[in-house]
Amino acid sequence: MAKRFLLPLLPFFSAILLLAVTVTVSEAYSTTTPFQGHKPEKLTHLHFYFHDVITGDKRHKPTAIRVAAPPGTNSSEVSFGVVMIADDPLTEGPDPTSKEVGRAQGMYTATGMNMISFTMVFNLVFTEGEFNGSTVAMYGRNAIMSKVREMPIIGGTGAFRFARGYAQAKTNKLVGLDAVVEYNVFIWH
Repeated sequence: MAKRFLLPLLPFFSAILLLAVTVTVSEAYSTTTPFQGHKPEKLTHLHFYFHDVITGDKRHKPTAIRVAAPPGTNSSEVSFGVVMIADDPLTEGPDPTSKEVGRAQGMYTATGMNMISFTMVFNLVFTEGEFNGSTVAMYGRNAIMSKVREMPIIGGTGAFRFARGYAQAKTNKLVGLDAVVEYNVFIWH
């Protein structure tokens, strides 16, 4: 009698056994382990000048070019929708001939419909000194008519792995469309 009672339950017990084996073999969705080589956080302050040359001349080639503009942008006072790609030098001083410490490689887009403001998407690529070969990712709104603008630092590579912080931009010089912008960047890494 016990045999007859257990026989119909055999597939049920087999399924439970299979499920138990499967659950114990599957891996976790995520694990948290200390990152090998990650040192305690420190705050780094970087100071440099960003040279955005759009018009250029015989001495300075353009470092930023327009790659897209929607119909009607030419009639817009704020150039809404214009997309610029840049590879701008970063220097120690405001003079374009001062020592280059890196490049700002990325793009900016005119995203303000009623005032001049850009969305900035840049990798700050350092080519000199202690941070040579490291990068910082900057992404944010730049209302260029404001005296001081603040944009977030959202990541980095090399010495700036796990970076976070902010960049403060202040226009140093504006000649036509060409700008020299002073940057103070504060990075936790």
